[in-house]
Amino acid sequence: MKFFLDSADLNEIRQMADLGICDGVTTNPSLVAKSGMDFKSLLNEIVRLIPGPISAEVVGTTASEMLTEAEVLSKIHPNIVIKLPLTPEGLKACKALSARHIKTNVTLCFQAGQALLAAKCGATYISPFIGRLDDISQDGMALIREIRTIYNNYGYKTEILAASIRHPQHVIQSALSGADVVTCPMKVLTALYQHPLTDKGLVSFMEDWKKANQKPIA
Repeated sequence: MKFFLDSADLNEIRQMADLGICDGVTTNPSLVAKSGMDFKSLLNEIVRLIPGPISAEVVGTTASEMLTEAEVLSKIHPNIVIKLPLTPEGLKACKALSARHIKTNVTLCFQAGQALLAAKCGATYISPFIGRLDDISQDGMALIREIRTIYNNYGYKTEILAASIRHPQHVIQSALSGADVVTCPMKVLTALYQHPLTDKGLVSFMEDWKKANQKPIA
C-alpha cells in the first residue's frame, strides 16, 4: 500500500519526507487556503520535497474551466495529478485529460456507482471518503470493498485512494479491504508507529543496558 500525506503544510511534508514513508501528497482548496501560500508556489515547493504523485485540485465548476486549470497545473511538474470533483462536468474533464495521458484523481466519492463511472472515464485514482461516510452512520470500509470487487471484476486500472482517514484503524481497515493508496493527515501517519508497549520495551532495554555497564557501541 502507498501512503500519501493529506496536507499543504510544508513543514509536515518535510518531516514525512525525512521519515521516508511518504509516497505522495494530496491537497485540496481548504488545505491550500490554510497554508496561506500561492497555490502554484506551494506546488513548486512540494514537488521538490516528494518525488511522487502530488494531487492539485481544480476549482472550476465546468469541464471547460477545469481543463483550462489543468493545463496550467500539469505544466508545473510531471508528478502533478489533477484532482477533479465527482460531478458530470468533472467526469467529462477526466475523460478528456485521460485521453491526453494526464493523471487524474477523482474526489468526493461516496458510492460504488460513482467509482465505476470514474474508472470508465479513465481516472488514475478514485478517492472514496471513508470518514465522512462513517460520520453519517454508513460503512466507509464497505465502500472500499465494493469498489475493489468491481474494479477486479472488469480489470479497471484506477487505483483506490482511501481518503477522509480519521485514525490508524482506518488505515489498517483500508489495507485489509484492498485500497491501493491511503491519504492521511500527519497525526494519523505518525500514530501508526506509536504503541505504549513499544515505548515501555525500549525503556526496559535501555535500563538493562546501563545496568550491565556496557560500553558505547560507536
